[in-house]
Amino acid sequence: MKRRYLTPVWLALAVAFGVLLGIVIVGSNGATATYINMGGNANLVDKVFYLLQNEYVDTVNIQQLQVDAVNSVIDEMDPHSEYFEPEVLEEVNQDLQGSFEGIGVTFRIEKDTVAIISTIKGGPSEKVGIRAGDRIVYVDDSLFVGKNINNNKVMKALKGQRGTKVKVRIMRRGVSELLDFTITRDVIPTYSVDVAYMLNPTTGYIKLQKFTATSHKEFVEAVKKLQKQGMQELIFDLRGNTGGYLVEAVDIADEFLPKGSLIVYTQGEHRDRQYVFARRRGSLEDTPVMILIDEGSASASEIVAGALQDNDRGTIIGRRSFGKGLVQEQFDLGNGAGLRLTVARYYTPTGRCIQKPYDGDREKYLYESYDRYTTGEMFSADSIHFADSLKYTTPGGKVVYGGGGIMPDVYVPLPQDSTRYFFNMIVNASIVFQYAFDYADAHREQLLKYGDEINFDKQFAFTDMMWNEILAEAKKKQITGTSEQKAVAKTLTAQLCKAYIARDIFGDEAFYKLYEPLDEMLKEALRHFD
Repeated sequence: MKRRYLTPVWLALAVAFGVLLGIVIVGSNGATATYINMGGNANLVDKVFYLLQNEYVDTVNIQQLQVDAVNSVIDEMDPHSEYFEPEVLEEVNQDLQGSFEGIGVTFRIEKDTVAIISTIKGGPSEKVGIRAGDRIVYVDDSLFVGKNINNNKVMKALKGQRGTKVKVRIMRRGVSELLDFTITRDVIPTYSVDVAYMLNPTTGYIKLQKFTATSHKEFVEAVKKLQKQGMQELIFDLRGNTGGYLVEAVDIADEFLPKGSLIVYTQGEHRDRQYVFARRRGSLEDTPVMILIDEGSASASEIVAGALQDNDRGTIIGRRSFGKGLVQEQFDLGNGAGLRLTVARYYTPTGRCIQKPYDGDREKYLYESYDRYTTGEMFSADSIHFADSLKYTTPGGKVVYGGGGIMPDVYVPLPQDSTRYFFNMIVNASIVFQYAFDYADAHREQLLKYGDEINFDKQFAFTDMMWNEILAEAKKKQITGTSEQKAVAKTLTAQLCKAYIARDIFGDEAFYKLYEPLDEMLKEALRHFD
C-alpha cells in the first residue's frame, strides 16, 4: 500500500530530475556559454533574441521576430508612432515628397482591369498617346488582368526609376485590336492643392488635400492666380486633410498672420519648448478668410485652423476636427527601414493641446469619428461637451477648448432629414459613383464635345432613364425607400451624378464647381461673407 501511494512522488521526482538534467546538458554547450559571457554588457532584449536564435527547439526567423516585437512595443506607446519596413517607408515618403518616378497616370481597378482615369498633362503616358478610358491589358508582355490585380501590384509595375521603359498593351473602346505603347518613366509631380478657382467675382476657393513638401509653394501660386482674377476674400478648404509636414503648415499659416504672431509651439519630455512665429508679411493678412474643417481634418490642418482661431483671424466653419496634437519625427533605422516616433506635443497660441484621449485601444481611437454619429454630435453641436479645465480665451475674448480637436466657430451639422435616407444609402453604396464612371466611360467622345464643365452643366440633362437604371442597381443591393424619399433622392442624385461625370471628363475642378449646390458647408461660408 505504501509503495502504491509513493509512486506519484517518485514519478514527480524523476520528471524534476529529467528537467534538471536537461538544463545541465543545455548549459554545457558553447552557445549558452557565450550567452553567459554576455553578462551585464547586453540588455534583456539582446539576451532573449540571442537565446531564441541559438537555443530554440525549431528554426526561427529572427529578423521577423524583431520586427514583430518592435511593432508590438510601438503599438503600446501612442496611436501615431509607427515602424515602417523599407518598401512601405519608400511609398509613404513619396506620398509627401511632391513627386515620384513613373508613367504619369491616375487609375482605378475596374472589373479586374486597370482603367486609366486621367493622364498627367505633359507626362510620359500623355506624350505617347495614352488616353483616359484606356485599359491596361499587358505589362511587359505579361497578362495584367484578373482577380489578383490590386493597387500595390499596379504601382510596382508602373512606377520605376526615371529613364527606364515599360511596355504596355492597351484596350481602347472603339478599336478592335490592342494598342502597343512603350513608355519612358520620368519624374511625375504630385499636387496637394486639389483645386483653386473663383466661386464668384470676389470669392476665391482653395482645396488642400494634404501638407506635402511643395504645399506652401503650391498654395502661394494658387493665391496669386486668384488675386489676379479679382479675389477679395478666400474660403480655404481643409476638410479631410489628414496633415503632413509641420513646416508647410507653419508657412501657410504665416501667409494669414502679421509678422511676430505666434503660430504654434511644441514641447516633449526630451524636447525643449520651441516657439514658431510668423516671420514675414503674409500675402493674405488683409484678406477675409473662412477655414473649412471636419472630422477628417487632422494634425497640420489643425495647426493652421488653431493658429488662425487663436489669433482671432478669420472664421472656422464646419465640424469638430480629428484631434491629433502629437508631433512625429522620422528616424532612419538602416536598410531602408524607418521609425516615425512621437517626440513632442504641439500647442496652439493660447496654450491648447487639442490631442483627444487615447486609452491604448488603437482601433477605437482611429475610428472615434464614427462614434460621433451614435452620440449625435454629427447632427447637433449640443451633443458636444468640453471640460471647463480645457477652456482657453483668445486675445479677442473668444472662448476656445482643448483636449479634443478644433471646435469651429460656426458649426455645420450633417442634414438629419429622413427624406434623404434613400439618397444617403445609394451614395454610401457607391451606386451613384459607379454609375457615373460607367456612363462617362461609355459616352466619353460625346461628352467631350461639350467643351468644358460650364457648357456641360447647362446643356446635359439627367434623364428618367438614367434614374431608373440607378434605381435598378439599388434594387439589386436591396436598398429600398418611400416614394417621397425617392423623389428627394432623384433631385440630389441628378446634380451629384453630373458632378461625378464632369470630373471623369473635365477634371477635379469641374467636380467641385458642379458639386457646389450640394455642399452645405461651402454655402454656409458664403452666407457668412455676405
